[in-house]
Amino acid sequence: MKVLESFRLDGRRALVTGGSKGLGKVIANALAEAGADVGIVSRTESECRQTADAIAAQTGRRTMFATADLTNSVQVQSAIDLVQSELGPIDILVNNAGINTRGLAQELSEEDFDAVLGINLKAPFLCSRILGPQMCERGWGRVINLGSILGAVALPGRAPYCAAKAGVANLSRVLALEWAQKGVTVNTICPGPFGTDMNKPLLEDPEKYKAFVSKIPMGRWGELEEIAGVAVFLASNASSFVTGSTVYVDGGWTAQ
Repeated sequence: MKVLESFRLDGRRALVTGGSKGLGKVIANALAEAGADVGIVSRTESECRQTADAIAAQTGRRTMFATADLTNSVQVQSAIDLVQSELGPIDILVNNAGINTRGLAQELSEEDFDAVLGINLKAPFLCSRILGPQMCERGWGRVINLGSILGAVALPGRAPYCAAKAGVANLSRVLALEWAQKGVTVNTICPGPFGTDMNKPLLEDPEKYKAFVSKIPMGRWGELEEIAGVAVFLASNASSFVTGSTVYVDGGWTAQ
């Protein structure tokens, strides 16, 4: 196989959580461009439908969407069943859905902590424990978890998010070891600052924006499209000997 062909995803089927906007939308579109049929699972039906239709129109691939509370195991199972009933068995799982609640530890409620841990850490576990064993039975699969540089470095006011994203990276390592001999790889992408909806409070505050840029050796935030290549690589045969790894897409922040 020629090297560029190893990045193709023809005949594969992907599911992207939180795929209706932000980095998830870019990743879902990139996987479709590489040849995969794509299912999107998120909370808002209108956003899911709009994104799925747009990806189908742009790439010509089959798309499907389902809505679910990704912290609810019954709803997660129902959403996965619905997507697979339309697209077929899922080969590529991208656990992208995430939320953040900012505030000093003493200011945050138990509900704040639980909500962030639920979407960012519990949801990847729930989705992976359903789809991972199915991939193992078929002898091929890719699980890609979206972590964050804040799983490796800390910032004040981010206790739940930092804790969750650190957990995501180690969850990936555990699953990678459990499935290493079954043809299924599990890896983590850790973005730095990107212009997503979650980061609007930072983007719109000149002082906070400048403070973040000062930590990035490349001197700028990431463009959403700059996540696409890493995702396609980890979803494809090109990464067949890569598992349990963490890839930082952060302009050099964590290199310091």
